[in-house]
This record gives sequence, structure tokens and C-alpha cells, in this order.
Amino acid sequence: MSTPARRGPYVCGIDAAMDVVSGKWKSLILWDLDQHGTRRFAELRRGLPGVSEKMLIQHLREMEADGLVHREVYREVPPKVEYSLTEHGVSLNAALAPLGRWGTERIRRIGAEKVVPPSWTGGRPAADRDASDRPAVTLRGAGSPG
Repeated sequence: MSTPARRGPYVCGIDAAMDVVSGKWKSLILWDLDQHGTRRFAELRRGLPGVSEKMLIQHLREMEADGLVHREVYREVPPKVEYSLTEHGVSLNAALAPLGRWGTERIRRIGAEKVVPPSWTGGRPAADRDASDRPAVTLRGAGSPG
């Protein structure tokens, strides 16, 4: 079941951008692939606590159709599939960097709790690591999880 290509019409650039990044997990998928490079499905899922398999598959398919993510299938047994950012995905990540910084400031301002999955800390509990400098939807080092 394929999702039809999203091609407008759009009211403005924000409308077109939100069409591509809408969905709870897309920005975190972008961040994870930027931080860790090429990832297999299970690695992505471990890095996104709370995402269902169905939602991750759906978002990855949409992101591939939008040219943000490259899906490489290796013909071997068992099958191996890897995901990586395209140049277009990297540029979107850079565009989202200021939003990540804004979100980090909001977390601080309202005193919200910040969740750091063990896969982001090398398997160590978040308490063993200061996550305040953890980049979110950004190029390396430009923000914090938002």
C-alpha cells in the first residue's frame, strides 16, 4: 500500500517543509541517521524508544519517497537492509538545527524531563552521562534533543 507523492499545492515554504517532516518520529529518524550514519532497521528501532514497528516502517517509506533516506537492500540470507541519509536528508537536518536549539531552550525554560535512550549513551543509563549537549535534529553538535 503506497502513499501518494506529496506535491502540493502549498500555501508557503513552511507548509511544504511540514509536509515532509510531519509525523512524530521523522525528525528523530533524521537525527539518529545523522549521528550514527548508516543503520539497520533494528538499530533505528532501539534508538527510538516508543516507536512501533509499523510507524517506523511507514515513516521510513515516506522519507524514502521524499528523497530524505536511502534504503539499501543486500541480497543475502538473512536479508540485510540499511538506511542512510541522502544529501537532501542532510540538508533538511541542517535546516532543522535552529528548531532543535529552540526546543532545547524550551526544555530548560519549562523544566521538562529529558529522556535519553540507552542506545544514545553506549548502553549506559542516562544518569551516567550528561545529555545536555546531545544534538537533536541537527548536524553534529548544533543542538539538543528537542
